[in-house]
Amino acid sequence: MSAAPKLQREGRVSWPDDRLVSACIQGDQEAWSALIDKYKNLIFSIPIKLGLYEDAADIFQAVCLDLLTDLPKLREPRALPKWLMQTCYHKCLAARRKSEKHVQLADENQESMPADESPAALPDKLLLEVEKAQMVREALSELSPRCEQMVRMLFFETPPRPYGEVAKELGIATGSIGFIRGRCLGKMKRQLEDMGF
Repeated sequence: MSAAPKLQREGRVSWPDDRLVSACIQGDQEAWSALIDKYKNLIFSIPIKLGLYEDAADIFQAVCLDLLTDLPKLREPRALPKWLMQTCYHKCLAARRKSEKHVQLADENQESMPADESPAALPDKLLLEVEKAQMVREALSELSPRCEQMVRMLFFETPPRPYGEVAKELGIATGSIGFIRGRCLGKMKRQLEDMGF
């Protein structure tokens, strides 16, 4: 039996950031996997929201490389999400500058990055949006596996699945979906309120 405790509870990160960061600094590969898994959607969401679809994978890799080299310098593990957002935003600015040298971007429906603002500051609107999305992901991951699966099937898939299909996959009666869904969303709401959502 391994001396290292399991980091994943049914495939989901269960350790707080300070413990994950400490384990990563000590070279625990499972901790690194859990940390990246926990924040991959946060990192990817920023270039996607900024319209950098083709650069998103490269930006993700660059942020993860910075995380690998700079994590020991992080003074406060609770600041990790903000650090990741800021680092990712800087990588997005660099990618945008690089692409503007080659191609003029014309899509005005994309969220624009400020041209004259300091690149040190992530725009408030984007910061709030990304923080809230991360809170939702974290609250969802704290639900029981059945609740998480149900909420994902009903609210995160496009198009949402019909109740009959959800009931069949979860092995429950179709008539009980409404009750269970309400209980699951209530738990998720309490989680979000505890996080300050």
